[in-house]
Amino acid sequence: MTVAKKFEKLGNRFSPGQHARHSADAAAFLVGDILPGRAVDFSHGDVVAHPPSAESFACFAAAVDAGAAYTLYRGAEEIRTILSGRLADFTGAPVNAKEELIITPGSQGALFLAIAATVAAGDKVAIVQPDYYANRKLVEFFEGEMLPVRMDYVTTSGRAGLDLDQLEDAFRAGARVFLFSNPNNPAGVVYSADEIDAIAALAGRYGVTVIADELYSRLLYAGSTYTHLRARAVDPDQVITIMGPSKTESLSGYRLGIAFGAAQIIERMEKLQGIVSLRAPAYSQAVLRTWFAEPAGWMAARIAAHQAIRDDVLRLFRGIDSCRIRTPDAGSYLFPELPALRIAPADFVTALREQAGVVVTPGTEFSPHAGRNIRLNFSQDREATAAAVTRIAALVERYRA
Repeated sequence: MTVAKKFEKLGNRFSPGQHARHSADAAAFLVGDILPGRAVDFSHGDVVAHPPSAESFACFAAAVDAGAAYTLYRGAEEIRTILSGRLADFTGAPVNAKEELIITPGSQGALFLAIAATVAAGDKVAIVQPDYYANRKLVEFFEGEMLPVRMDYVTTSGRAGLDLDQLEDAFRAGARVFLFSNPNNPAGVVYSADEIDAIAALAGRYGVTVIADELYSRLLYAGSTYTHLRARAVDPDQVITIMGPSKTESLSGYRLGIAFGAAQIIERMEKLQGIVSLRAPAYSQAVLRTWFAEPAGWMAARIAAHQAIRDDVLRLFRGIDSCRIRTPDAGSYLFPELPALRIAPADFVTALREQAGVVVTPGTEFSPHAGRNIRLNFSQDREATAAAVTRIAALVERYRA
């Protein structure tokens, strides 16, 4: 019986995943006993387990009823005005609604536009390793030259662990743009105030534009503090901040992202958006009325639920001998480094999918140095998550070197 048939017999469904690779030579070796349990796809969050606030769809429906199908390319002026005040309060620096803010088709759309507006062929771009995989792919697409900066997130305490000397070396070597996510995707660590101040100082000294992806900055766990780059001693014309309600607030299906900061860059982003996608989905823009305006206690409950899942999963991974993992300060990502295995990392990812019904993202998507890492988005059903990580642990033992 094939693996797929066995899984079908168990009544489970599993996704092939976006990043798994399966070598033909290892196929026979990988087919083993199926570990029973509910399939879990850790490549993205589960918006059924963690639904958005009830008001979001009501706003969408009202916009449909009103026939609000078209807006300015950079988004409806009324919505941008509402958001500018909320984002200013949240980040600690003013936002000009007309000149410094654009609504995009998802935060991925904001990232695409920001990089397209600042990076041309041959431009040098500093990127963090590990960091969000699209940073590297977009720089490659626009034919920029990447200058990697290592982040020792595992052994560092109280800070993200960015190598600031290496960052200055990249700036000194001619980097025009610096991309980074805070909280870091995939490790979930938050940059300390000292690190943010150092980034601001170096960017000012070398005239570097900084694109700060702050997508998970609202999902901050107890004991963690967050520092927004744009609120520090940095030239506002050198910073673009990207946020959106797709992850923490579970509004991914509405395809909404926000970029705000340097007016001249926002203008270039708007021109490109007017060619590529025209605007963020017009009816969806109304949903942003609910962003930062959820019912009392909603965000606190969302954070508490994710912190409980995080702590469950940390205990399980720390029970795996020789597994290295750091407690995430924010967000819903874990990035464990697994012990040495008898099969290649890509084949282990395939084994997880086919033998355990667990989809993860390979660590090499985030850094060439992370071959033994996997990334999990633990914004899932709590019970199913614990069971899935237990199956991961079982497969680690099956294939341990």
